[in-house]
Amino acid sequence: MTDELLRGLAAAVVDMDEAATVELARAVLEQGADVYQAIEHGLAAGMERAGELFEEEEYFIPELLMCSDAMYAGLEILKPHIPREQVAEKVRIVIGVVQGDTHDIGKNLVRILLEAGGFEVIDLGRDIPPAHFVHTAREVNAQVIALSTLMTTTMRSMEEVVRLLEKENERARFKVIVGGGPISQGFCDRIGADGYAANAAEAVKLVRRLVAREKEAPCTATL
Repeated sequence: MTDELLRGLAAAVVDMDEAATVELARAVLEQGADVYQAIEHGLAAGMERAGELFEEEEYFIPELLMCSDAMYAGLEILKPHIPREQVAEKVRIVIGVVQGDTHDIGKNLVRILLEAGGFEVIDLGRDIPPAHFVHTAREVNAQVIALSTLMTTTMRSMEEVVRLLEKENERARFKVIVGGGPISQGFCDRIGADGYAANAAEAVKLVRRLVAREKEAPCTATL
């Protein structure tokens, strides 16, 4: 895939141009290009830039929503063509955006790629209290809890999930992974989570490593 095509996808999202996004997504398929690359370095990169413009107050809620519409229009074209991989044992993952945050675009990308990777994903949505993550993971017998946020003010909710699991003597039962704009490996280490992923594609790789190494120590997975 050419850098020009990736830049075009990103620009179409930033420009809120659904028609152009769809046309370029179809071009990705026509060229037999890497769909993961198109999503991560095209659509997602464009949405990340739109988020930056929002933070800089150059874009506002209406513009951000139109950028999101363009990104999802491209995803609708590309998603059916993500190679689906079979896993020997179905791994169940509970995912959601932590309490206080309603930004779910990044979380949705992670969910899409996890599902494409053969995992069973229970998406709780956004603004989810720590106790609900724990309750749901226990109820559905999940192996992994995936926590997302784009706000520094809500990062503490991630730590609360880990502490709840420790308090209820269930920490060893679940792998906890964290991600989002303000999250880092250092933060993961501090709260005692099992791993950090910088983007959706890395989240899939991280989950594979964690479920393949059941006895791996917290946060020894590096990306």
